Amino acid sequence: MSVKALKKIGVLVSGGGTNFQSLIDTIHHKYGEIVVVISNNRHAFGLERGDAAGIPAVAINPKGYPSNEAFDEKIVEILKGYDVDLVVLAGYMKIITPAFVEAYPNAIINIHPALIPSFCGAGFYGMHVHQAVIDYGVKVTGATVHFVNEVADGGPVIMQETVMVTDDDTPESIQQKVLKIEHELLPRAVKAFCLDQLSVEGRVVKNEAASN
Repeated sequence: MSVKALKKIGVLVSGGGTNFQSLIDTIHHKYGEIVVVISNNRHAFGLERGDAAGIPAVAINPKGYPSNEAFDEKIVEILKGYDVDLVVLAGYMKIITPAFVEAYPNAIINIHPALIPSFCGAGFYGMHVHQAVIDYGVKVTGATVHFVNEVADGGPVIMQETVMVTDDDTPESIQQKVLKIEHELLPRAVKAFCLDQLSVEGRVVKNEAASN
């Protein structure tokens, strides 16, 4: 019986890359192979994480391109050059263009630090999300892993986990709670993709592993 080849993963980061590290630790060479990490910020520590793991690390300056479309075209060219099957946005702070989405339909996964459809879309990123959670007074927040479509944070939801919001929480304390579950949730979703356990019907993502 032939051994099935591991899916090739390209990861996009903009900062520290803690979610990227969780993929290196739990997915790389086990369920998938991370073949390249790309950043729009040459100072991103995520690139150093890639170097340390022997993963090709590429920095691309968006200012060197006349438009977001041209910038994304370059990123897609690099991903295709590595025969990437799955793109993971792990703390990537740029909204990707429709042409990028079209190049990888239902094969781009993003992690968002809230329970979509709450606190998501334009302007909801990083600490802005956790401040909005406190300002609104919700009692539960969490993290969402979703497929990416043409709408910011609008793609089909793959997995979600919750954390409680207490009266003494700050944006910083909520961030730490949510990061903890992000580091578990994202690898779980990527593993399911790599094992061909996910199917998309309209807006509904079905997980074969969850139903067994």
